[in-house]
Amino acid sequence: MKREEKIIVGISIGDLNGIGSEIVLKIFEDNRMLDFYTPVIFASTKTMTFVKNHFKLNINLNGINSTNEILHGKVNILNCWKENVNINFGQEDTKIGEYAIKSLEAATKALKDETIDVLVTAPINKSNIQSETFKFPGHTDYLAQELEGDSLMFMVTDTLRVGLLTDHVPVKDVSSHISSELITKKIDTVYNSLKKDFKINKPKIAVLGINPHTGDNGVIGSEDDTVMRPTLKKIKESGKLVFGPYAADSFFGSDNYKSFDAIIASYHDQGLIPFKTLSFGQGVNFTAGLNRIRTSPDHGTAYEIAGKGQADSSSFKEALFTAVSIYNNRNEFEELNKNPLAISKRKRFDERKYESKKK
Repeated sequence: MKREEKIIVGISIGDLNGIGSEIVLKIFEDNRMLDFYTPVIFASTKTMTFVKNHFKLNINLNGINSTNEILHGKVNILNCWKENVNINFGQEDTKIGEYAIKSLEAATKALKDETIDVLVTAPINKSNIQSETFKFPGHTDYLAQELEGDSLMFMVTDTLRVGLLTDHVPVKDVSSHISSELITKKIDTVYNSLKKDFKINKPKIAVLGINPHTGDNGVIGSEDDTVMRPTLKKIKESGKLVFGPYAADSFFGSDNYKSFDAIIASYHDQGLIPFKTLSFGQGVNFTAGLNRIRTSPDHGTAYEIAGKGQADSSSFKEALFTAVSIYNNRNEFEELNKNPLAISKRKRFDERKYESKKK
């Protein structure tokens, strides 16, 4: 969707007993944020006024009842409920989980209807959101159902990008989930995202093995030899710069990751432990592969500090700017691919820039 006005960023409020509402409003105390995009927080004016007063924040809120009423230059609060909400910071509460889902569903509908341009989600509690009508382990799985495409959890910073073959899967089930088809699909998703969302023309991708030491020639498991290696060989023969499988235990410690545009881990902790160790507070969770853009911070509800005014907004701010950057990159990619002349001009410009740097 193209507009002359600023990009509209929808924000689902997440678990109100966690730190989400605090970090969201803290960011918009700085009016300069409104120069870059227009925020729409899916919650209620009453609820966000309570949060504002609790943390003594200097911020003006613009309550609206429809996306048709969005005002640029304002912090818009789209009312998803009218009643007062009983907020008890730091407490797990199924009722609060219901409000998190109300916010997420309303924001997702606006994203699908293109009345907002991108979605940034504040942290939820995966336990208290479960109900008869909502049975998803997290945002990624829900959005994969609601939007088009093949979703992939892609953790990103300016210098590090980690994707997952399997995400919210018990460790005992990981190897049974990994197939040649899955590896091929996830690598395609990462490859296309690097080109379209991050403007990398010839992505280099590393893939981490399934077993310790990639199986040690079958001594510690055969999946790397029977599934992973043959699949990566076939993908590489197709022209993609894909390498591996690498032993995960030494890959990050040796700085090997710096040679690649993205790393694909076989399972959740194999990828997210090193990612968060290297970039905690600056990382962004991006759901790649979908027809709409969603990002979130790299942390959870942090009940232990909720309500105390100690939460750091850095990761959420990165999530906001990353969503806007990806939106702009996608639009540029689509425009260039519609216009072969523009691609040719862009290529010549990049070549000249490269040559001037070498001199």
